[in-house]
Formats: sequence, structure tokens, C-alpha cells
Amino acid sequence: MKKTTKKTGKQSKGASAPKKATRKAAAETKPKRVTALDAAAEVLKDEGKPMRAKDLIEAMAARGLWSSPNGKTPEATLYAAMLREITAKGDQARFRKTDRGRFEYVAG
Repeated sequence: MKKTTKKTGKQSKGASAPKKATRKAAAETKPKRVTALDAAAEVLKDEGKPMRAKDLIEAMAARGLWSSPNGKTPEATLYAAMLREITAKGDQARFRKTDRGRFEYVAG
């Protein structure tokens, strides 16, 4: 009986190792971008008062923390993301909805 082997077209494990090291090195050199949620948390923390999503977007842009990458409704995206965080994290969320459309920072 003869043994036959299938050609899988896969490379050996040793061939892909340099690529991973290169990607990891490139990822370490790039500065981490601030997300809209992180920037909103910082603005709310500094202001110390509840704010609307539209006002947060304007304040984040004015401080140079975050600006929309050509989105048409960044305030709607931020509003939805803040609600998602509140729903998902509950008491551990960074935000609390105080009134219709207004959020405040929760120290934690």
C-alpha cells in the first residue's frame, strides 16, 4: 500500500511568523485613537453638568479630542453609543441619562 498526501496549499507555521511580528510592531508604534465615547466621558467629567449629544460633539471638536470622520449625524451615533453603554454595563457605565437627551458623567 502506498501513502498519498493531499496538497493543501498551506504554508508551514514558520513562514507566517515574520508577518505577525511585523504587524505587531506596526500596531505598537501607532498612537491609540481616542473614541467618541472616551472623549465624551472626558468632556462630561470636566464640565460637571449634564449635556446633550450635539453639545458634546461640538465641545469635543473645539477641544481637539475627537471629530467626526465625515459622518452626517455624529450626535445620533454618540447618543446611541452612550445608551448602549448604559444598557450593557448598568451601574458600571460611565454615563447616566438625567433627562430627555441629556447625559452626565458618573464617577466610578
